[in-house]
Amino acid sequence: MFNPSRQQVREFFCDAWQKHLDHAPTTPLESMAIEIMQMHPEYHDILVSPDSRHADYTVEAGQTNPFLHMSMHLAIAEQLSIDQPPGICDAWNALRQTHDAHEATHCIMEALGEVVWEAQRLNRPFDSDHYLELIRRQASRA
Repeated sequence: MFNPSRQQVREFFCDAWQKHLDHAPTTPLESMAIEIMQMHPEYHDILVSPDSRHADYTVEAGQTNPFLHMSMHLAIAEQLSIDQPPGICDAWNALRQTHDAHEATHCIMEALGEVVWEAQRLNRPFDSDHYLELIRRQASRA
């Protein structure tokens, strides 16, 4: 999935979760997504609800978008699997000195969200160096 629509992302997660519940075979990407979904039991009801595929999750309503959250988890897992951007694995390992794996991923997620937001706001390319620096700062705070 290189540029999936909002609907395709939601269907991917819901379908993968249903395969998990049915003990059906999954693709490697679906298996990665299922591991992420298992870390978030607060989303399990959403994943089986037909309405969730069309719901709006807004910050103004005090909601976290579960599909965005899980997508960011998946993006970070893929980055770590290939050390891209180069150095993210070292930054991850530094975070892991003081955080469990899930907390460390959430630290990286904060950095990822900030750098993506800046790139969009300033109409600039993604700044990998800034991204890694933000992660390293998180690691040095603990």
